[in-house]
Amino acid sequence: MPTSAVLHSPNILSILSEVFGYESFRGPQQEIIEHVTAGQDALVLMPTGGGKSLCYQIPAIARQSAGLGITIVVSPLIALMHDQVGALHEAGVSAAFLNSTLNPEEAQDIEQRLRRGEITLLYAAPERVTTPRFLALLDALYAQNLLSLFAIDEAHCVSQWGHDFRPDYRGLTILHERFPGTPRLALTATADALTRDDIVERLQLENARLFISSFDRPNIRYTIVEKKDASAQLLRFIEREHEGEAGVVYCQSRKRVEEVAEMLAQTGMDALPYHAGLDASVRQKNQNRFLRDEGVVMVATIAFGMGIDKPDVRFVAHLDMPKNIEGYYQETGRAGRDGLKADAWMVYGLQDVVNQRRMIDESPAEENFKQLMRGKLDALLALAEATDCRRVRLLSYFGEASHPCGNCDNCLHPPAVWDGTDAARKLLSTVFRAEQQSGFSFGSGHIMDILRGKATEKVSQYGHSQLTTFGIGAEFSEAQLRGVLRQLIAMGALNVQGQVFNTLQLTEGSRAVLRGDVKVWLRESVNHKPEKRSRKPHAPGPAAANLNQDDLVRYINLKAWRAEVAKEHNLPAYVIFHDATLAMIASADPQSLEDLRGISGIGVKKLEAYGQEVLKVCRVQLK
Repeated sequence: MPTSAVLHSPNILSILSEVFGYESFRGPQQEIIEHVTAGQDALVLMPTGGGKSLCYQIPAIARQSAGLGITIVVSPLIALMHDQVGALHEAGVSAAFLNSTLNPEEAQDIEQRLRRGEITLLYAAPERVTTPRFLALLDALYAQNLLSLFAIDEAHCVSQWGHDFRPDYRGLTILHERFPGTPRLALTATADALTRDDIVERLQLENARLFISSFDRPNIRYTIVEKKDASAQLLRFIEREHEGEAGVVYCQSRKRVEEVAEMLAQTGMDALPYHAGLDASVRQKNQNRFLRDEGVVMVATIAFGMGIDKPDVRFVAHLDMPKNIEGYYQETGRAGRDGLKADAWMVYGLQDVVNQRRMIDESPAEENFKQLMRGKLDALLALAEATDCRRVRLLSYFGEASHPCGNCDNCLHPPAVWDGTDAARKLLSTVFRAEQQSGFSFGSGHIMDILRGKATEKVSQYGHSQLTTFGIGAEFSEAQLRGVLRQLIAMGALNVQGQVFNTLQLTEGSRAVLRGDVKVWLRESVNHKPEKRSRKPHAPGPAAANLNQDDLVRYINLKAWRAEVAKEHNLPAYVIFHDATLAMIASADPQSLEDLRGISGIGVKKLEAYGQEVLKVCRVQLK
């Protein structure tokens, strides 16, 4: 039911200002919103923190006000639905969700309000949307011309090539087939060309307009360091750079999650575990603590994070390498959603490369799928081993050209490089000769011992001190050789076999290196210690960095007031007001409601609901 009657920019701008409290759009938001409001299909790629929600919330309000009905938002997480609906209520928008947290009477009441056209946005999970009961409800709305728009959030979940594939998303194709006149908007923060094509095909969005925003998050500093003692490295990183601040630490296994959370907690940090093996009530409790309290560090598997709207996450750390760049980008993008300085920090080592390769090789997937996954892993390994700008590499993966950022570890501390071609050839020769002599392959430690001329018991046992390569790499350190091994595995010039012993085997790709046709350049094995920041522990944070002393007192008082209001409303504090909004209020030192009008983040409803209280807090005697 496309209509140009709603496509009226002043109306859209007034919704932005009066409802959400913002004076101008960011990036391509306005173009997207006008397109969707006019009833056209779209696929939107916009980075985390880029304002994707407004791209369907404003059209939903505009189309509802024009009598075009209700917007259905397909959202993957109950916690996200709760917080987004809460935020819309705070802004004066009629919104609701249907999920398992509601009792039958509550769900029935929402369905009745839907049928009466009293709700602007309804949030539901893909599992619910495709049930016969929900489809029957949509049928009734469609028959009454009350179905205005479908917004499919986290749309990359529909693709088997994506990093968060959820089979239930595949069933959403029924929306186009069953309700052909209703426009659809698919949104995601992360999708390479292959994933984008899959989204278009699976959701039948061939005629949709594609909007791709810049993937750059200039406020995030990317740092990748060699893994030596991951726990100690993490502890040093948090204590030196992010003490008392909120962050997420990703680990590959549930056991490791619990170990790291316990380790951080023992040092006095407010650290909590999150993984699929925990009781659902414990997971929910921990997630709520992370969202609602300040300074909580969540240690988690990738089961945690999708759709998390918390704006003041100051760091995301990876203790294990993700599967691909999309996963890495999506997870690191949960830091600094407020646009203030944040860190994406990762440690990785040879075992990470081995583990990821083995998981792909031993998966039951078809070979063409495995090959694509290997290619995605290779791109991530290239990012980790890179000696040039991380951001340039990252953006290039998504097809975006850029220039050195000056804000990643390689730009700030350009790494020394060395020609590892000779070492690589000697390593491959040792792998070949050891297997040729013994009839079976060996692990990396034993190969390095041979090359470095270490007469260990195992070297003596197999007579490997007699190999022509014994000791010919004595000038290389173990750290250097491990770097060479990572590169050779990343290049496909070495394979790792076996679940227990991780033995090394030559591949077709070994030949080019052995012949000297391929150069192997490596970064020096150096760990730059994070510079100790001058910020005092538990300081107000980056939003208040430029406030003077009187402003700072107001800011602290406002945060305390906001915490009480958020607790009363059972919502995260940032849903009431973002830190940046509180900082602007504190700096403005408002004396009247008129002084508050126009401050970013204060719409009409919030001004009515909280204006007098905010003024009262700001008038507290400064000491």
